[in-house]
Order: sequence, then C-alpha cells, then structure tokens
Amino acid sequence: MNSEELNSANNSNINNNKNYSDSDVENEELQNTQLDNERSAEEKNIAQDDQRGVNENEKSENELAIEESISSSSSSTSLAETETEPDAESLEDPNNLEKMILSTGIRVGTPIKTKFMSSFITRANPEGLYILDISKTLARIDVAAKFIGRTNISNVAVTSAREYGKTPIEKFCELTGARGIFGRFMPGTFTNPSLPKYLEPEIVIVTDPQADEQAVLEATRAGVPVIALSNSDNITSKVDLVIPSNNRGRKALATVYWLLTKEVLKKQGKIKSDSEMPLKIDDFEAKLVEELI
Repeated sequence: MNSEELNSANNSNINNNKNYSDSDVENEELQNTQLDNERSAEEKNIAQDDQRGVNENEKSENELAIEESISSSSSSTSLAETETEPDAESLEDPNNLEKMILSTGIRVGTPIKTKFMSSFITRANPEGLYILDISKTLARIDVAAKFIGRTNISNVAVTSAREYGKTPIEKFCELTGARGIFGRFMPGTFTNPSLPKYLEPEIVIVTDPQADEQAVLEATRAGVPVIALSNSDNITSKVDLVIPSNNRGRKALATVYWLLTKEVLKKQGKIKSDSEMPLKIDDFEAKLVEELI
C-alpha cells in the first residue's frame, strides 16, 4: 500500500470515527432529554399526587364539616319540632285519647289537595283520600290556644256556614266565653259599623275558609287575624293560622273544637288537666235529624 492509499484509509477511519462520535453524542443527548422529560413528568405526577392528597384531605374535612352542619341542623329541627308540638299530657290521657281522636276521622281529607295544604299531608289512603298529619294538627291547636289565650276571649268571633259546625261552636263559646256567629253571616258584620250586629273582633275563627269566605274576606280587610280549620282541598291564602283537619264530618268537627276548647281553658287557667274538662267529645257533636225526632 502506497502512502496516498494509507493516508486515504486513515482519513476514512477518522471520518468514520468522527461520524460515529457525533451520532453517539446526539443519541446520548436525546436520551438525556428523554430522561429529563420523564423525570419532569414523574416529578409533576408526584406533585399532582401530593396536591390530590391535599385536596382529598380538604374534601374529607369539608365533608365532615357538612355532616356536622347537617347533624346540627337536624338536631335544631328536632328541637324546634319538640318545642312546637304540644305536650303528651296536654293532648293524651291514660284512656288512650289519641286513639279515640284518630277514630273520629279528624285526619281524613278529601281526594283533592291544594298547594296550600300539601305540607300538612302525609299520604293518600287506598280510597284516594289524602291523610293529614295529626301531629301538625295537634301542634296547630296548641298554638291557636296560646294565641287565643293572650286575647280578651269576648273579642274572639267564631262562625261556621257548615251545619255540623254549629253545635261545636256553641259548646266552644259556652265554655270559653267567645262570641259565636250563628246562621247566615251577614255581609258587613266586620266592616260596616252601621249594622246592628256589627263586631270588631280581635280574632276570627272559621270552620271552613271556603264556606266561610265572606267572614274571611271581611276579617282580612279589617286586619283581623284568621284561624281556620282547613281540609286538604282548601285555599288558605287569606288564613293566618291553619289547623289542618277534616272540617266536614260531624265527629271530626266535634273533636277539633273539643281539643281547642280544652287547650284554651288550660291557657285561661280554668282547668289544669284533661280530666277536668267539663264536656266530652260527644257533647260537641251535632245531632242528626233522625236523632232529634
């Protein structure tokens, strides 16, 4: 091999070595870049995992706080319900008064319900009649009695356009001293001072907001609060205090007014216990035509 061939071979080897070296460097740099990217991604994932852990801990703490708030709210609601509902002694006695009350159909409504009464309804029975919440009925009776007890009873007017409501009203007025409006309600009774039977009541009690609509309208115009026995199909937009109950049946009406009378008498201090109640539920019940003959 001459010198030119030798030099050419050496140059070729140098170039090959150089090319190889450059290729290795590029590969190494590429690998390093990939490793850096992988390392950054891994560090990012670790950071995200750490942050996720923090978020989960915060979420757990928030859930615990929410649960505590709900629990506290539920406790407050239960306490409020306990405070607003009447005592067991005030509305029950050893003779199982509650069972007797339920047997009168006091909570049996109609096949129709209004948005005003939906909150007082628990369910519908197989016959399609809506059932009223008896606990709310008793609680509202207790509230009504307290309200009436703070008023001069002679300024409480009670009326009923329903025939079956007249006897219960008579007994209620007889025992408490309230003022009963019997027969047809004369328009202007609460708004026209020129009428001979004009009244300025402080509270008006009606047996049915629809049947006694005139009394409700005039009381509203005069700014007098209205307490109304209201069934599932009643509209109570002008009623200040609703007593959810069956306001059609004889026994149901007798029972509601008997309970209201009993609680008013207790607030007045005339009786201290149920056993001192001078009249029974049957005494408040309107008699059928056949029974009067």
